[in-house]
Amino acid sequence: MPLCLALAACSGGDENGAAPITKVACATPPDTPVRIAGGTFAMGSDLVDAEESPMRATTVGSFWIDPHEVTNGQFAAFVAATGYVTLAEKPVDAAQFNVPKEQIPPELLEPGSAVFTPPDTPSDRYADWWKYIPGANWKKPYGPGGADAVPAEPVVHMAWDDMVAYAKWKDGRLPTEAEWEYAAKAGQPARKDQPGPGKANTWQGLFPAVNEGSDGFKGIAPVGCFAPNANGLYDMVGNVWEVTADFYRPGHDPAQRDNPKGPSENDAYDPLNPGFASRVMKGGSYLCAPNYCQRYRPEARQGRDAGLGASNVGFRLAYDRAPG
Repeated sequence: MPLCLALAACSGGDENGAAPITKVACATPPDTPVRIAGGTFAMGSDLVDAEESPMRATTVGSFWIDPHEVTNGQFAAFVAATGYVTLAEKPVDAAQFNVPKEQIPPELLEPGSAVFTPPDTPSDRYADWWKYIPGANWKKPYGPGGADAVPAEPVVHMAWDDMVAYAKWKDGRLPTEAEWEYAAKAGQPARKDQPGPGKANTWQGLFPAVNEGSDGFKGIAPVGCFAPNANGLYDMVGNVWEVTADFYRPGHDPAQRDNPKGPSENDAYDPLNPGFASRVMKGGSYLCAPNYCQRYRPEARQGRDAGLGASNVGFRLAYDRAPG
């Protein structure tokens, strides 16, 4: 059950599970999927990153989508009903490294996941703030020494297969990138500015070393703490990235305008993860700041390794018909 009661003060943990600087009034959002009527919209953007272009008119059919990200509480119900074990809870297959096993650091073969770990001093090196933490998983999002998962917060540390397994249990699916962006934009034009107070959970301060938390959270927030968009959907930007069904490659195919599904697996390419077919993730996370990332926008997109979760990546489901 959600921990935040409607209009009650709730707090979200920071990246180490500590309390935020301020209290924020959080609502308990509904769980009932929202029907999104099909239509045509301007997908993509030419304002910020080349990977988001070209902007072009795109049509999607009607669908339903969850009003908020899948929470730890919802995922726990799935695990209780099925006994499912996530990829981050299983030993790592050494074969995926393509090097002799004795060359692999032992900790990388232990069950675990990628956790944001803020450096003591400013750095522009990605490896300075991401660590593979043995024992990190959806139950222990900050590692075995950190806080337990909060039921009302988005579930993280999900691999692609974990998301698909949950979706099948719920008779749903991952939304396409076009569906997700259409639902997130809710008729609004593309923009490039950071969302204002109360609009989204993003980073205030100089990333990655100075986290002011002036929006009330230094880490993930429970769902319902920020205003929904015009479609009644919460956290479509900020909080945690959301994985979609599409394979990733930089930029959009301008020829794909009618219910696009993205490139084929063979045509997928992620320059940050060459050799593997990444999936598109959307909307940015609480780690996006004006001096870094700037992906707190519906048009924003990046590739996501399908075989590794992270402490700032989640998902929500879409449906082809009204769930029963």
